Amino acid sequence: MKKFKVGIIGCGHIFSMHAVSVAKQANASLAAVCDKKEHIAKAAAEKYKCNYYTDYKEMITQEKPDVVHICTPHYLHPEMVQYAAKQGINILTEKPMAIHIEDAYAMQKAAHDNNIILQVSFQNRYNPGSILIKNTLETGELGNILSARLLVTWDRSDAYYSESDWKGTWEQEGGGVIIDQAIHTLDLMNWFISSKIDYVEAAINRRAHDFIKVEDCAEGVIGYTNGVKASFYAMNYYSYDAPVEIELHCEKGIVKLAGERAVITFYDNRQYIADRNPNETFDYGKVKQYWGVSHGKEIEDLYRCLETGKIPRNTVDEVISTQELICAIYKSGMLKRRVKLSELTLREE
Repeated sequence: MKKFKVGIIGCGHIFSMHAVSVAKQANASLAAVCDKKEHIAKAAAEKYKCNYYTDYKEMITQEKPDVVHICTPHYLHPEMVQYAAKQGINILTEKPMAIHIEDAYAMQKAAHDNNIILQVSFQNRYNPGSILIKNTLETGELGNILSARLLVTWDRSDAYYSESDWKGTWEQEGGGVIIDQAIHTLDLMNWFISSKIDYVEAAINRRAHDFIKVEDCAEGVIGYTNGVKASFYAMNYYSYDAPVEIELHCEKGIVKLAGERAVITFYDNRQYIADRNPNETFDYGKVKQYWGVSHGKEIEDLYRCLETGKIPRNTVDEVISTQELICAIYKSGMLKRRVKLSELTLREE
């Protein structure tokens, strides 16, 4: 069995979700970690008994990993992905792919040109509830989706932003509640609907945070080419992280996702239900509970597919439409008008 040599770039909050998951893979070995803050990189290396670097290019040159995980601030993803791709290294990057759609298309092209796997971490697609909904839609049991709605009401205090040197900025985070908090739920809805986006009409506002420049509230409608209209509302000044909600009105039933729990109720009174297995736990340390356990599933899938030559879920070609959606929301919000997807920068062929 081949053992894949792994490097992780970025040792911040999300790092342990990747490091712990890699450590559990029989066919992977964490060789090195990298962070620009040496004390953080050194502490991570000591914990996982591996080498550490403060320069990701040096790590790649010295260690020659088979796979890198990118867990850095959003604005750094494009540069790091393209550099690693040119070295022939497979990549798992945290969401979002990028801030700008041009960068996302360049990352996609780099993956194609260098024949590597570029997977983007949308781990909620591995949740049992998400899988139940997707599979049931694909069987045709629910008929066509008629409309959809999405709700995200979370809590991000001023301290959440003030304690970071990059969050809450357009230049480095790329936005607020949409690109950071709501993106996973928007991705799930987009995945369920599985149609090309025609247009987005959105409003973005900063209503409850004086410290930041980016939006903390957004709402709008997404028009898909299959005729579905999906409405969304997201904000991050609620008093707690309420379970996210998605509802799909279908020809033969109603789909409801609340947190990780999916309930599909057919008009003939049949019902399917799926939720997180309460016995399914994973010790990632002190992390946010709503991240769930599916990082491990996503990472296991990646290494299993690398070993067998299969294509894992959430590759760049599969998730690029979510990046297009995020960028269209921001463009519409800033221009204060409806934006057709064709108005985004065209892909480089």
